[in-house]
Amino acid sequence: MKKTLLAVAMLFVLGSCASKKKLLTAQKQANEIQIQLDKARADLNDCDSRTASLNNDLKSKNDELTSKNAKLKELEDQVEFLKKNNNNLLDRMSDLSVISKEGSESIKKSLAMMDVQGAQIRDLNQSIQRKDSLNMALVLNLKRSLADVSDEDVQVEVKKGVVYVSLSDKMLFRSGSSMINSKAETVLSKVAKILNDYKEIEILIEGHTDNVPIATDKVSDNWDLSVLRATAVARTLQNKYGVEPVRMIAGGRGEYLPKVPNDSAPNRSLNRRTEIIITPKLDQFFNLYTPNAGK
Repeated sequence: MKKTLLAVAMLFVLGSCASKKKLLTAQKQANEIQIQLDKARADLNDCDSRTASLNNDLKSKNDELTSKNAKLKELEDQVEFLKKNNNNLLDRMSDLSVISKEGSESIKKSLAMMDVQGAQIRDLNQSIQRKDSLNMALVLNLKRSLADVSDEDVQVEVKKGVVYVSLSDKMLFRSGSSMINSKAETVLSKVAKILNDYKEIEILIEGHTDNVPIATDKVSDNWDLSVLRATAVARTLQNKYGVEPVRMIAGGRGEYLPKVPNDSAPNRSLNRRTEIIITPKLDQFFNLYTPNAGK
């Protein structure tokens, strides 16, 4: 009996051990399956992520392709437009070829005229530059020659492109007279020397007075006095110092071109003056404005 019980017990223990072993094996297999399942899930998630990324890339490429197709269509349209314009231009060139000879001759004439005008402008600029250089030389020589004369008696300046030598009334004449003082003759001799050194200039002599009325048996008014004083200076330059009379013009301005208002004694003294205006020969200068002048 005991042997039987022992055998049954041993069988029970052996059966129990076998079941536990199977359970452990099953548990292990379940764990491995779970690991594989987790790995498969992770791979699936990774696959989903890559699929989404690929879908985004595909959409971006499709958008880029659509944009390029649109640009290609635009370029094709431009090419077609240029082809049409080119054909139109060829047609126009064909039309223009009929009148090209006449147009060519017209262009040649226009260019020739432009060359002539350009030469005239260059000549005019050169003449102006020569005149400016001449004016500068005249001013420097006159100021050097008249350095010992008071500025109140003689002023030398360039105005409106010409040289002005302004001689005061008190140095040249006695009050109300057109007789030149001996002191003035010294100044006029220096001016005459410069004038004789430059033969290609003309000389305008203008007399000016103030607005104080004058009337004598020899002088009827200020205008008359201004003319007499201008001609007196011209005669002195001609007769005593050899300035050619053909180069001189004498005239009077009277009281009608004052330097300053005649509202005080000092101002009236400034207005009583005789101006020697030195200019280039105007006929030669203005010939530059006229094509073929002098030919």
